[in-house]
Amino acid sequence: MMERLKNRWIALPGNFRGILWITMGTVAFALNDVLIKLLGKKFGPMELAFCRYSIGLLILSPIFIRLGWSELKTSRPAIHLTRLVIACIAQLGVFYSVIHLYLADATAIAFSRPLFTTIVAVLLLSELVTTRRWIATGLGFIGVLIMVRPGHSGFDPVALIALISACTFAIANVLIRMMASTEPPNRILFYYHAGGSLIFVIPTIILWQTPIGSEWFLLAGIGIMTTIGMSGFIRAFSAGEANAVGPMEFIRLIYAVILGYSIFGEVPDYWTFTGAFIIIVSTIYIARDEARGRNRDR
Repeated sequence: MMERLKNRWIALPGNFRGILWITMGTVAFALNDVLIKLLGKKFGPMELAFCRYSIGLLILSPIFIRLGWSELKTSRPAIHLTRLVIACIAQLGVFYSVIHLYLADATAIAFSRPLFTTIVAVLLLSELVTTRRWIATGLGFIGVLIMVRPGHSGFDPVALIALISACTFAIANVLIRMMASTEPPNRILFYYHAGGSLIFVIPTIILWQTPIGSEWFLLAGIGIMTTIGMSGFIRAFSAGEANAVGPMEFIRLIYAVILGYSIFGEVPDYWTFTGAFIIIVSTIYIARDEARGRNRDR
């Protein structure tokens, strides 16, 4: 029976399988944000980050053990360490912004990551970017300004932390591109999770708040949901085309609005929806422009 189900799954169109995988990933990340916001009332971002990395490492350990040290050993420890530190800083910022902003606001600002990736890729990789893509990036940042509203009475400084975190994660993602020629994905995941666990273990011991009852399961859920989300995204882009699968990620904003309202009573204002719409349209165009560029290079 399992074999028949597997064959039926493989027989589905790649883009359809990719959409199902990324839907699973977006649901997992949305639920993860809810857990972070709930636990953030008691636990600090350091402890939450430690749970995210250590539990993720535990879940992925069978894969790492099967690969063995010969496959995990790297000749580029410096770039792994650089990416690890940058990504860990960004992770703290993301957790802090999810705890203190509306879920919809934190999610929409996180969608600005591809905008920063365009700029970082030009600076670090000397990538050529079309004029239309620059225009789309500029429009995307107008959407960001609409959401953040610097200088306005409704401005929340935490939004800047969310924005800086998006930029920092963009740098970490570009570093993955720089490693891709020699470092397979599982090796990158190993150093990312193992390193993150080591970075946050001492701050967690110092700041330790003992979980009570169901809090143990909720903390474990952060690592579980993050790992499910990452797996869903990796499998999605492996099964389908980026320009078909990628835009489905933005459904996460709908989940954020629904969960934020139903659990925390959050009602985003029209600035959030206006800015988020502009950001989403811009990033979809950037993703499709990048996909067209890759097809021309083949």
